[in-house]
Amino acid sequence: MFDRFREACGIFGILGRAEAANLTYLGLYALQHRGQESAGIVASDGRTLHLEKTMGLVADVFNEARLRRLKGSLAIGHVRYSTTGSSHLKNAQPIVATYRHGGVALAHNGNLVNAHLLKAELESRGSIFSSTTDSEVIVHLIARSGSDDLVEATAEALSRVSGAYSLVVMNETELLGIRDPHGFRPLSLGRLGDAWVLASESCAFDLIDATFVRDLEPGEFLHITPHGMKSYRPLPTGRPAQCIFEYIYFARPDSLLYGQNVATVRKALGRQLAREAPADADLVIPVPDSGVPASLGYAQESGLPFDHGLIRNHYVGRTFIEPKQNIRHFGVKIKLNPVREILEGKRVVVVDDSIVRGTTSRKIVSMVRSAGAREVHMRISSPPTISPCYYGIDTPTRKELIASSHSVGEIRRYIRADSLGYLSMQALLAAVGKDDGFCHACFSMQYPVAFPMEDLAQLRLFEP
Repeated sequence: MFDRFREACGIFGILGRAEAANLTYLGLYALQHRGQESAGIVASDGRTLHLEKTMGLVADVFNEARLRRLKGSLAIGHVRYSTTGSSHLKNAQPIVATYRHGGVALAHNGNLVNAHLLKAELESRGSIFSSTTDSEVIVHLIARSGSDDLVEATAEALSRVSGAYSLVVMNETELLGIRDPHGFRPLSLGRLGDAWVLASESCAFDLIDATFVRDLEPGEFLHITPHGMKSYRPLPTGRPAQCIFEYIYFARPDSLLYGQNVATVRKALGRQLAREAPADADLVIPVPDSGVPASLGYAQESGLPFDHGLIRNHYVGRTFIEPKQNIRHFGVKIKLNPVREILEGKRVVVVDDSIVRGTTSRKIVSMVRSAGAREVHMRISSPPTISPCYYGIDTPTRKELIASSHSVGEIRRYIRADSLGYLSMQALLAAVGKDDGFCHACFSMQYPVAFPMEDLAQLRLFEP
């Protein structure tokens, strides 16, 4: 049971460099924050697709021997946090298949809301699935296409699916980058000498010294071959609905996203929050790391000093063992530790990006008080989270989201803060600079794409 929205996946692709797999490895390293369950790379030497993937972090999955087996100037990669299909090696990506036109590989960031219906239809026609991911549905649909052209076959396949997808698709010689017609999940284009690069975020370009070119447009197909690149729009266009939570939490602060630097937007969120929810306090501290830019903006706007009153342990993975003797707030304390010398005797504003269930915020407030703070004022740089996401972000069900059934005052009493303030939807949109083109269903319940099952359980989409 988690108290934080879980990251989407990260995808990467490159064509035109002999060390494509090595560069993909580095690109995935930069995208590790988007998924920590598994990592994989597919490379092509022009004749054969070579795959290496397993469970774990990028640095643990790949070594020199594995990378040497990934030969060729074309490669795609994936880091995964599961939103459909459970956390097993069979669900790790990229997915590779061989069919009558050769090999095809695919890496997917998103969630297909009609995947279970398509899977049932395909199984009734004899298809055999080797995973429980929605992404495998796309591979089956490509294989069933009558076209031997990668762009046409993929467009035909995607005309059947509904939901969110950013994709990198490859065969032995071609690379495709695709965003769904609403553009839910990000995907960017970069240039490295004569090579073209695709990545979920521009921070992956920075690590390999590639130049950011632009974001792919919603509904755009970029077809990259050794002879050049072409843009296609083979699917009906939809209303743009880019995930606004990427700005709030998911994306790395140093990335360019939807045309803006993420850290700059997060500071703007904090400034708006200070205007809407000021506090009579002595100090502003962030909940690290995602709360840092917003807390800086809050401090700048309010004139209050900023300091790091909570220190994060960056070397914590999953913790399965808790001492038999009970330690208060163990799950939070192993990741965060308050600094008594900074907090003692102070009226403290604590800035975080969101409240999901409220349990973590309650523990953080208690930790700050136990370090000697006189008052604790919680400020959240987003509106109340009242609805789950069905477009590629792992979220609790609606009944588990505390703001879906409790007022701000009730949440304040639950987390035991002296005051609680959220950012309004109007201020959120003002901070990102425009009032349309975003999906904010987690705050508004306004879903751009309908889904066929109420409270779809993403992690168990294909499970009994």
